[in-house]
Amino acid sequence: MADDYLVRIGKLIRDARQHRGWTQSQLADALATSQSAVNRIERGNQNISLEMIARIGEALDSEIVSLGYAGPMHLRVVGGRRLSGAIDVKTSKNACVALLCGSLLNKGRTVLRRVARIEEVFRLLEVLNSIGVRTRWINDGVDLEIVPPAVLDLEAIDAEAARRTRSIIMFLGPLLHRMDTFRLPYAGGCDLGTRTIEPHMIALRRFGLDIAATEGLYHAQVDHAVSPDRPIVLTERGDTVTENALLAAARHDGATVIRNASSNYMVQDLCFFLEALGVRIDGIGTTTLTVHGVPSIDVDVDYSPSEDPVEAMSLIAAAVVTESQLTIRRVPIEFLEIELAVLEEMGLDHDRSAEYCADNARTRLVDLTVRPSKLEAPIDKIHPMPFPGLNIDNVPFFAAIAAVAQGQTLIHDWVYDNRAIYLTDLNRLGGRLQLLDPHRVLVEGPTRWRAAEMMCPPALRPAVVVLLAMMAAEGTSVLRNVYVINRGYEDLAERLNSVGAQIEIFRDI
Repeated sequence: MADDYLVRIGKLIRDARQHRGWTQSQLADALATSQSAVNRIERGNQNISLEMIARIGEALDSEIVSLGYAGPMHLRVVGGRRLSGAIDVKTSKNACVALLCGSLLNKGRTVLRRVARIEEVFRLLEVLNSIGVRTRWINDGVDLEIVPPAVLDLEAIDAEAARRTRSIIMFLGPLLHRMDTFRLPYAGGCDLGTRTIEPHMIALRRFGLDIAATEGLYHAQVDHAVSPDRPIVLTERGDTVTENALLAAARHDGATVIRNASSNYMVQDLCFFLEALGVRIDGIGTTTLTVHGVPSIDVDVDYSPSEDPVEAMSLIAAAVVTESQLTIRRVPIEFLEIELAVLEEMGLDHDRSAEYCADNARTRLVDLTVRPSKLEAPIDKIHPMPFPGLNIDNVPFFAAIAAVAQGQTLIHDWVYDNRAIYLTDLNRLGGRLQLLDPHRVLVEGPTRWRAAEMMCPPALRPAVVVLLAMMAAEGTSVLRNVYVINRGYEDLAERLNSVGAQIEIFRDI
């Protein structure tokens, strides 16, 4: 057993040395030892002290051994490879987290099919388990069963898990029906600048919810005598704001009208799920929703969330940036039509299958084949709009796409304070992106990508954009600490490898 550990530690030291780009002789010089000693260490043929491991870690700027927790996950990418074949789009991350929050409305058993096994879901499950909800993966880990307790134990909430996900904010809508007072940790998630919860509160106050924020907690009080006496007009047509209003209205006895509502994909999936719970909703897919709530929900429900249009856009961008022919299956076309229209104007060569239904029997899917194309920069700027406009989360992928197009593209990411800044990380890979202000970036193409080693940006979509550029860059790149990617994508490296990428997962111990 000891010999086995020596071999494993030796392999980790070898990997860390190779990531640094050092030879065994260079490491030996840094440690004031011989190249043959380093060779024996890496082969697991030499006893090694903790002091020596620490010295090696310091020399290689790599934490070889972490005590008490799993080391961060990194990716080593051998770029310049063409992708080929076909890849399926997974179910929607944002729909799945909304449905997990929505399951708190139901006293009965909820089964969600093909749930995305991602860090955001895992954090929410940790929170749900901590307050007494029983969850288990069934059908070989594909589907998720959720059974709530008679009484939720909010005092036992896993605060650390809650703070690592912004989705915890969507507990407010369901909990105001179950509690008179409760506390929730501040919401976390991506680092995308200041994101106030005031739009949520404007909607939820109409159901009697009052929030005071102190010392990292939201302190909530509910006046159950308060109910909406006129339509709720959302001050922000946001997805989570609309979902919170829907969750609050679902168990309000009577009709609630929500205006300026988001009609985006995850909101529609939540509406379909609420209908399965017995809540009638008029206007799904529009900006005015009328929710006919029921005061008690106790049903056994089985629901299949639809596919993720943002993941589909990620895979389209992967094909474009690597100049590959790739078929992306199960694309929710309704939520990508604007993006594809822009790409067509840029010169994208692609075709699509006839439409068919997702497992929820409501969302329209197609199979999309992308071919290598000579792209030209679009005449107009790229900017997001609420659905049915270009999806806010898809804007970063156009930075990578614009980088391989001929000419200048202006990207105006007006929604978030910091995200455009993170896109300039592409410059370390050979991109030519000029930051005009915190929301606007000018992209000059085409780009000759080059390999690099860098830390993962702290925002999900820019992080994936960096990974895609590494896949296009000749040579070996390293992307360190990719937790943020795992928040939103299931087994992304392995799935890209299945269509021709060469991405290796590794960890410091």
